[in-house]
Amino acid sequence: MAWRCYRATSRFTGKIHATLRESLISTILFVCLLFPFTTEAGLYTASDQVVVLTPDNVDSVLVNSTAALVVEFYASWCGHCIAFSPVWKSLASDIKEWKPAVDLAAIDCANQDNGPVCSRFGVRGYPTLKFFHAYSKPDSKGESFRGFPRNVRGLRRKIIDKMETHAEPWPPACPPLETTSRAELDNFIETNSVGHLALLFETPNSYVGRELTLDLLQYENIAVRRVLSTEDGLVAELNVTHFPSCYLYYPSGIFTRLHVQLEVRTFYTYALQRLPGVVRAGKPLPVTSDLTKNTTEDQLRPFNRSRVYMSDLESTLHYSLRVELAAHPVIKGEALSTLQRYISVLAKYFPGRPVVNNLLKSVDMWLKGEKDTELSYSSLRDALDNTAEVPNASLPEGVRWVGCQGSKPHFRRYPCGMWTLFHVLTVQAEEAAGKDPQEVLQAMRSYIHSFFGCRACATHFENMAQESMSHVGTLSSAVLWLWSHHNHVNNRLAGALSEDPHFPKIQWPSPELCPSCHGVKNGEHTWNQAELLTFLRSHFSSEHLLSDYLEEEAQLLSRQKERLVARHQEKEQEAKRGAERRARQTQDTLLKPQPEEEEEEEEEEVAKEQPAEEEAARAGEKVQISEPPPWVKPKADVSHQPQRRPSIVGLKFRPPQEEIVDLDSFINQHYKALRAAARVSSRVKLRTLQMKEQPQPGAILEQGPVLQLGMQPVEPEDLLGQHKTLHQRILTGKYTGSEEEGALEMYPHPNKRRWMSLLSVGFSRLDIKTGYLSPKIIFYFNVEQWLP
Repeated sequence: MAWRCYRATSRFTGKIHATLRESLISTILFVCLLFPFTTEAGLYTASDQVVVLTPDNVDSVLVNSTAALVVEFYASWCGHCIAFSPVWKSLASDIKEWKPAVDLAAIDCANQDNGPVCSRFGVRGYPTLKFFHAYSKPDSKGESFRGFPRNVRGLRRKIIDKMETHAEPWPPACPPLETTSRAELDNFIETNSVGHLALLFETPNSYVGRELTLDLLQYENIAVRRVLSTEDGLVAELNVTHFPSCYLYYPSGIFTRLHVQLEVRTFYTYALQRLPGVVRAGKPLPVTSDLTKNTTEDQLRPFNRSRVYMSDLESTLHYSLRVELAAHPVIKGEALSTLQRYISVLAKYFPGRPVVNNLLKSVDMWLKGEKDTELSYSSLRDALDNTAEVPNASLPEGVRWVGCQGSKPHFRRYPCGMWTLFHVLTVQAEEAAGKDPQEVLQAMRSYIHSFFGCRACATHFENMAQESMSHVGTLSSAVLWLWSHHNHVNNRLAGALSEDPHFPKIQWPSPELCPSCHGVKNGEHTWNQAELLTFLRSHFSSEHLLSDYLEEEAQLLSRQKERLVARHQEKEQEAKRGAERRARQTQDTLLKPQPEEEEEEEEEEVAKEQPAEEEAARAGEKVQISEPPPWVKPKADVSHQPQRRPSIVGLKFRPPQEEIVDLDSFINQHYKALRAAARVSSRVKLRTLQMKEQPQPGAILEQGPVLQLGMQPVEPEDLLGQHKTLHQRILTGKYTGSEEEGALEMYPHPNKRRWMSLLSVGFSRLDIKTGYLSPKIIFYFNVEQWLP
């Protein structure tokens, strides 16, 4: 045994901290994998710091583990198991710092899936506790705890006894638990460079030294050694007269007494963890100068750690109402009821300034008046911004953390502010003699469940609420319930990555802050409930809230007014821009030219016909045109064809709403069709058309209600000019072998050329609707009747 203990000491002196870091990282990963953020079906949840075993993970947890494990085999229907579960949970919280050396687990044998596992380890009754050594083999069935105590202190000592009988190999992260002599002490000082060596003097039957050693297991730059009262040399050298007592020994040979309020484990642990240079393994060493530098976006504000600041409470309201709730565009159902309860509690119990209280009450009244089953966040934001302009009401925008500020932007802040807010509300509800003792707690519970951004945190809180919140029956017990479970969360998160090294998570209040809140019973630390309640009432009372760093109310209201004015102006400008945009869209729609679909279709038809026509021309065949040319006016079937409204109508005034006809576009369209047909004709063969009769255009003036300028129509029936009964205009052309040169002359007769010039010059830029020749005469030209 002595040889084993010496080996353990050697391992600790040389490599314990390196091994501890590796074990800590492995433990964190291990816990993340095994603790899903859901409520388990048995007696234990992820919030209880107990490893929940299943058939899938039992081997990976128990076999070849670097830490020893104590497993509870229970049945969820067993009354004794149910009564024992709070003790097991409390034990897990009490020895949380021991995890790298020994951990707690549990498995529900009532679960049918777990039955084979329980049978494998020979479990027949419940609850059964078994101890599994580090590096256990696959066939190990563990060592049973027979007649184990039903309290935390007895179980803690039982585990220590099992640890001391641990066979080789020793858990690598566990320091030596045996006593030390003067010779071993001198050797340790020579071979180690720890900043502090704590010597715990105690009697042989005391467990304080071993418990303290395991409590400091996860801390660096400090070592703990037990010295029995029978070690006469050291006892005489330091003049130790009281057991237990703790002394700090430094390499220079200086011994100093560690002064604590009470000589018990809890006070020793608290004092040693806060010695200069002592840090949790894996955590950076806190540097005091960092607190004076701008390590956050705002300069760190000096503050009193023992007081509560109104600036933290208002910052919490801003973030909760304007940031966190903004993630829910529509709030309905249970979430809407939660919001109403939350705002109602704030309006009733928030001990704020008059302007803030007025704003909260106005929002509360507005929510109570809403009859819809759902609510948009935008409407809630309008109420929070006081767009209704309720007199003397405003909620400050932005955050200004003081007591909840952290050494870095990701530490503390909003979670700290939320805890502080509800502590204040529970105390204010008690002072106001509220009717429902759970009113504040249930509002907090439902808000965290529905809106709190950290969903794992919400799950943990819900687990705690389901377990014991229903037991709260008085307003004072509500204050104590929240305090107790806040400490439970602090214990669970101590050492986590979210812990600020400048503000470590402790069991609050500390002995320095409230000495009378702490007591000792049977050698164990206890909380004095009466003194504690008095302290909480005073600490969170409205009279003790500090108003440092708050913005003046007059300035707050002035800034709100400026924001509202700017907001109204922005809305007006947006409405104006919207009207202008709609006007532009309407104008663009009216002025947008219609696509020339007919022209595109004609070009496609001509392109398709060209190959066939060229082939026919080479064969000397006469081209037969199955359809009349585009310029030939088809005979309309009046009985079946709907009446087409011509673009230019003679003898009639165009209705005011009709579109204006662009005469140039109309002429160009028909000219293009005529030219395409002429190119086809020119490729067939060379012709010379003789003019047989030269029609002269003339104007016929007729009397009537409206003066009409008429033209004698010429309607060719074919391209060769074979029809003799109608007046024709004969086109002469000559094929020259080129498309452009072979095109027919469009207007061979001088008079016709002058008419087209007249139309082109006179009406190419003429708005026909405004082309008045006299106040009561409007000219409309039926161009279709005389175009060739």
